[in-house]
Amino acid sequence: MNTSKITVFSKVFLLAVSALFFASLLFPMWRIELEAPQYPEGLVLQLHANKIGGDVDIINGLNHYIGMKTLHTEDFPEFQIIPYIVGFFGLFALAMVFVNKRKGVVLLFLSFLLFGVLAGVDFYRWNYEYGHNLNPNAAIVVPGMAYQPPLIGYKQLLNFGAYSIPDIGGWLLIAAGILLFIIVAKETRLISKIIRKPKINPVLVLLLSFSFMSCGDFKEEPIKLNKDNCDFCKMSIADGKYAAEIITQKGRIYKFDDIGCMVNYCKENTNTKIGAYFVSNFAQDNVLIPAETAFFLSGGTIQSPMHGGIIAFSSEKEAKEFATKSNAKPMNWAAIIKK
Repeated sequence: MNTSKITVFSKVFLLAVSALFFASLLFPMWRIELEAPQYPEGLVLQLHANKIGGDVDIINGLNHYIGMKTLHTEDFPEFQIIPYIVGFFGLFALAMVFVNKRKGVVLLFLSFLLFGVLAGVDFYRWNYEYGHNLNPNAAIVVPGMAYQPPLIGYKQLLNFGAYSIPDIGGWLLIAAGILLFIIVAKETRLISKIIRKPKINPVLVLLLSFSFMSCGDFKEEPIKLNKDNCDFCKMSIADGKYAAEIITQKGRIYKFDDIGCMVNYCKENTNTKIGAYFVSNFAQDNVLIPAETAFFLSGGTIQSPMHGGIIAFSSEKEAKEFATKSNAKPMNWAAIIKK
């Protein structure tokens, strides 16, 4: 048996990889979403393999006011070569089905991995130059402000929230990369070699995978008292014992001076997908805790800034002690969020 040849399983996957590469050219590769109060439906900049699409004219108009260069497809030589590179990878994957050489598949995977790294570096450079090289004579100049969007994920830029993620074409390329990794791992027996190490077993690999998945947990952002304003009532947040905060699934953060303000905001913005809720621990000064684990009190002598009348504790014991003093009643989180 010739061990340098690939299996039928890998050939089928290579056909899928080739199809994914070619299909990715039909869709946008990346998207940058912009959200702001004056644009409730949001603005989208889409990067295809060969052009810039989306709300380009509106975004260029906004860029002009803050001194950023306007965006034009012809200014980026990358759009002239990326379609050929992706097409080459598609043909390479298809050729490997017939060439039937394991080394060729490994070379394809490493080449695509290198392309991904270089594309990421180039995209960061592109974002940096456009976000930092501003016209000093622009209509709106904020000293020290840069408008570089995130490479991936969410970033707040003045009153705009910028969210950078792969688009359909990008997800197709990611899927192609994952399939290529599976092929290489199978053909080189990479996974079996790892789990056969003396101190590594499949259970440990599974646990490690869960630990990486947990890295996506939402992290609260400290509230700056007397500097941050409530995103519902617009009042300054002055007392850290009553404040609250939500983080959307896109990573945008909204802060409130009262738990009641947070609840009312969520009622008025039902299209906002919430990733996490945080409330202040009344027993400490300006310390946020997850709302799902908090113990709430309502009514009695509680006087919150906007008369929401709800406070939270991290300890059930502390909540019960304060309830006795204030004649307040316990309330669970599910009832509050539906209030």
